Amino acid sequence: MNRLPQSPRVLSLANQKGGVGKTTTAINLGTALAAIGEEVLIVDLDPQGNASTGLGIDRKSRKVSTYDVLIGEAELREALVPTAVPRLTVAPSTLDNLGVELEIAGSGDRAYRLRKAIARHVEAVENMARRERFTYVLIDCPPSLNLLTINALSASHSILVPLQCEFFALEGLSQLLSTVEQVKRSLNPELGIHGIVLTMYDGRNNLSAQVVQDVRSNMGDAVYETIIPRNVRVSEAPSYGKPALLYDLKCTGSQAYLKLASEIIQRERRFRAVAA
Repeated sequence: MNRLPQSPRVLSLANQKGGVGKTTTAINLGTALAAIGEEVLIVDLDPQGNASTGLGIDRKSRKVSTYDVLIGEAELREALVPTAVPRLTVAPSTLDNLGVELEIAGSGDRAYRLRKAIARHVEAVENMARRERFTYVLIDCPPSLNLLTINALSASHSILVPLQCEFFALEGLSQLLSTVEQVKRSLNPELGIHGIVLTMYDGRNNLSAQVVQDVRSNMGDAVYETIIPRNVRVSEAPSYGKPALLYDLKCTGSQAYLKLASEIIQRERRFRAVAA
């Protein structure tokens, strides 16, 4: 495969465990990046389509989805839907994505469908509207290591891992990191770990503090400094079809996602300086 284009930067949010704040992070990190001036696309690959719902995209309006893109019946541009957040666009998902594996399993390029779709889009919009020339693409993966996730990892520069502050936080992380190494060896040599973000932190709970300490001692600098707290306003926001930053900008969760966005951009600058 050809080298990944350096712009947009493509990050997969992945963890095969459910309920770790992956989709919440995709929605609110995307919103935070857009709020500080980035042009952001969220690619929803989870058949549940919660990232799309959380951004206010009604299921009836998802005429073209990432399923159509992956099976080759639509270009990425046809699936794009603007959101209520300036500079934030989503490519929505539907339950049809449950059938992607059967549809493309026999294709030689089955692991590269998303990568090729993004590359075609980048090439096509080079001379088009600014709003379609994304600087960041965030891919919300399903909570499993299936062909949808493999497509995401093959299309990405880096992976961002949300990790819940709970007793079994590190359980399964080694499996995910092993999958990343396999993808790096066989499909995408440029793939790296962008960082691990600790989510659902409860300062009143001694266990949360212990988990933070354990994860930092095991994973070192891979762990972002920013920690996402457990926050009622962040939990409420998706039921209103809004990111937390639109629902309640001043809540602790929203402020944490703004800090995370800033930290990610700082890491990107360091990565690029090292690569230069």
